[in-house]
Amino acid sequence: MKLAILGATGWIGGNILQEAKRRGHEVVALVRDPAKLQQDGVEVRSLDLNRLPLAPQVFAGVDAVIASVGGRAQQDHAVVAQTAARLLEALPDAGVRRLLWVGGAGSLEVAPGVTLVSSPDFPEAYRAEALAQGEALEVFRKSDSGVDWTFVSPAAEIYPGEREGDYRIGGDSFFTDASGKSRISVTDYARAMLDEAEAAQYPGQRISVAY
Repeated sequence: MKLAILGATGWIGGNILQEAKRRGHEVVALVRDPAKLQQDGVEVRSLDLNRLPLAPQVFAGVDAVIASVGGRAQQDHAVVAQTAARLLEALPDAGVRRLLWVGGAGSLEVAPGVTLVSSPDFPEAYRAEALAQGEALEVFRKSDSGVDWTFVSPAAEIYPGEREGDYRIGGDSFFTDASGKSRISVTDYARAMLDEAEAAQYPGQRISVAY
């Protein structure tokens, strides 16, 4: 499979790229500055999210796109939902039917209709980012695009680390392990993302991944 990874120079996107390479997929890295990513076996294409519209040819020959988009670096959280909308519009014209999105945990429900980000003890430093991901999720859910999207929320704590074991797949509800923690290593999150890219079990859905 030929996978395009948007945000391949970032932490999560970079781990997804390495997992895709490990599995033998063809990898296209979509980056604003191609000079920042030079790896054997990776095709690099320039894509600047600040330029509109997104040119369909940048996705030429791609089977699926995996997007890891955040606004923290540029302090522009609006770019998250905007990018979701732009991809949903551009990908059908490029003949790409599959989009996987690196989501957030903040929009998961701790009770019916009550999101994690609305909890009083939610870290303020991550609130804007969590709200932006929630807005992106709404863009997906309201879309009538022909793209088969999957929004993949990690656990509340995603951290550097190697493979630790089996992960669990959930839906909209926030869940924890036996010790009451919501956690996943970035390596196992990348593994879950590639598992879904290959199996396409949850099109048109938000799923959550944690131990």
